[in-house]
Amino acid sequence: MTPGFERVCVFSGSNPGTRPEYMEAARAFGSYLADGGIHLICGGASVGRMGAVADGVIGGGGRVTGVTTRHHVAEDVAHHGLTELRVVDTMHERKSVMVELSEAFVVLPGGFGTIEEAFEVLTWTQLRVHVKPVGFLNVAGYFDPLLTFLDHALVEGFLRGEHREMVVIENSIDRLIVRLAAFNPPVIEKWIR
Repeated sequence: MTPGFERVCVFSGSNPGTRPEYMEAARAFGSYLADGGIHLICGGASVGRMGAVADGVIGGGGRVTGVTTRHHVAEDVAHHGLTELRVVDTMHERKSVMVELSEAFVVLPGGFGTIEEAFEVLTWTQLRVHVKPVGFLNVAGYFDPLLTFLDHALVEGFLRGEHREMVVIENSIDRLIVRLAAFNPPVIEKWIR
């Protein structure tokens, strides 16, 4: 593990996906964090890839702080084997706590919630609310269509090249972490005039 991060937040779906590679990558990333002594910050669920990442960290003797809502606890999807489980009232509060606790963000394949979380923290970096890096682990080419969309947004004038470059996407855990550690946020205004 490249030195520099003590706490990494992982955004990942609560469903397993159709390919076995998705769950395998989640567990492998959790093990990678544990091996590097990196504290995982996550959504606190026991299901899907979210639970698999946490289980990978726990299985490797690492630390996990989950942040979940009272609703998720009532739905019985909260992971009760974590080092710490923080329970908050709303999804907005949940994201705010996760961002506050984290130094970097890694996005694994997921649906609406995963993509929404990723784009919120990317937007906050773009607006310099924080300067924390955001990386996508491109398991089985899952994020290839996202790259196409971002390139389209760039061509159509909705995204600056410097902001497009903030989106770190790699197929390899090692390369992803190295690039996140080297991240240097752009100092340029968001607005294209």
